[in-house]
Amino acid sequence: MLNRIVLTGRLTRDPELRRTTSDTGVASFTIAVDDNVKGPNGEKTTTFIGVTVWDKQADTVAKFLRKGALVGVDGRIRQRTFERRDGTKASVIEVIANHVEFLEPKGTREIPNEEVIFDDEPVVEEESKNLDSIDVADDDLPF
Repeated sequence: MLNRIVLTGRLTRDPELRRTTSDTGVASFTIAVDDNVKGPNGEKTTTFIGVTVWDKQADTVAKFLRKGALVGVDGRIRQRTFERRDGTKASVIEVIANHVEFLEPKGTREIPNEEVIFDDEPVVEEESKNLDSIDVADDDLPF
């Protein structure tokens, strides 16, 4: 039997990092994956998929990924059932990631809700200096 899934999508929220009793990291997040098939009115359709990643990669994901980041996920599908607080049973299908690939270079996306402070004083550029007129002794050169 084969159980493998490969997805590319954007995080819908910041990853949530938790620790097991044995101090193993587990991070969970949701990615939005656009479907190739359009809806009945021509609009794009998006599927939201829960992803869980374990161990050292969970720590890395929680440290470096933020909402909106583009990622590739390689893993397997798992279905689990649980009992809600009201006593009803529920089932969820999620991806257990074997590998999460960061698909955007660091710093290419703006961090949402980051406050930008502008100085009131204008920037004054220094006059360019003529480097040919600098007097340096040959003994001071490193080469």
